[in-house]
Amino acid sequence: MSIEQLNLKGKKVLMRVDFNVPLDADFNVTDDTRIQAALPTIQHVLEQGASLIIMSHLGRPQKKLNEDGSINKTKFTLRHVVQPLSELINRPVQFVEDTVGKVVEAKAAALQVGEVLILENTRFYKEEKKGDEAFAKGMSVLADVYINDAFGTAHRAHASTATVAQYFDKENKSFGFLMNKELNNAKKLTENPARPFTAIIGGAKVSDKILLLEKLVDSVDNILIGGGMAYTLIKAKGGQIGNSLCEDDKLDVARALLAKAAEKGVEIYLPEDSVVANKFANDAEQKVVASDSIEEGWMGLDIGPKAVTAFVEVIRSAESMVWNGPMGVFEMDNFANGTKTVAEAVTESTKDGAFSLVGGGDSVAALNHLEKADEVSYVSTGGGAMLKLLEGSKLPGVEAILA
Repeated sequence: MSIEQLNLKGKKVLMRVDFNVPLDADFNVTDDTRIQAALPTIQHVLEQGASLIIMSHLGRPQKKLNEDGSINKTKFTLRHVVQPLSELINRPVQFVEDTVGKVVEAKAAALQVGEVLILENTRFYKEEKKGDEAFAKGMSVLADVYINDAFGTAHRAHASTATVAQYFDKENKSFGFLMNKELNNAKKLTENPARPFTAIIGGAKVSDKILLLEKLVDSVDNILIGGGMAYTLIKAKGGQIGNSLCEDDKLDVARALLAKAAEKGVEIYLPEDSVVANKFANDAEQKVVASDSIEEGWMGLDIGPKAVTAFVEVIRSAESMVWNGPMGVFEMDNFANGTKTVAEAVTESTKDGAFSLVGGGDSVAALNHLEKADEVSYVSTGGGAMLKLLEGSKLPGVEAILA
């Protein structure tokens, strides 16, 4: 059922959001993009005359325990988002220092129409990541309706993202506006995309993206590969890559991918040349060489000028694009040109009418750094979840609402 069809008047709504936001040393939110992304759904629920119970995770508290083995509640508490949310929705926001149990139930039961309550970090409980049914049921009893608007965690079968939905019937659960937007934009690439369809894939490792690449070979016309992962493929083709990043245990996988692409008639573009350096540092000595002729002691840290020209030409001819991952070590100014130029080409192509979807933290960071995030068709809030969708995987957080 769509969120617009839900009867919310006088109801208590349990909403899973993604408030996993960055904090500074004083625990101030430094980027409220994820909070802003949830606002349309939050405002809709309140305007419909409901009270709202918000749950989310923040960080990985189970992996960063205190020395005595306890949860670092000072660092990972969701209390840090109470004030920023309150200011954005212009009303008080309540907080409870737990996620399930009698105290939480009493606090939820006392909520009046239009009031908002944030539960403590769901990941303070190990049961969250295990998808534990008892823990999920403990959250479900707080409300009449469940809404999942946390696309960034939709690929995880956690208690608050998937298991909890089974305790609500179809008439009382739905996606939020953000989830709908993410799914609808993904469909533009998974269902009859405009062609030519070009994928721009970067990042460090082939192993992180191999499922995506194998799936894309079945659906795209061109794949542009940059970043550290390109050198595994270049070596697989017999190239000399010096000290460039390489996953030697993935060379056979790389060869199989290249063979499959050739069989399908999909063009895989590897960088013809690279900006190489004699150490991994912004002040390293650098030069431009052919990507398959890199000397020992040198490493590829960005795509070179010939590669940039070739990549831009393919991007400018595309009608559909997905971009995930940088073309080089864009955090270092001397090795950022490839990523910057690709970003500019994607935005120019978008202005000319192409559809562009950007997902993944580094690609989004590059767009934000260039202040071009509003110049592409859609920027996904969930890199991992978006990749899973494009790989053809079912997302537990999505399936649980549809069940």
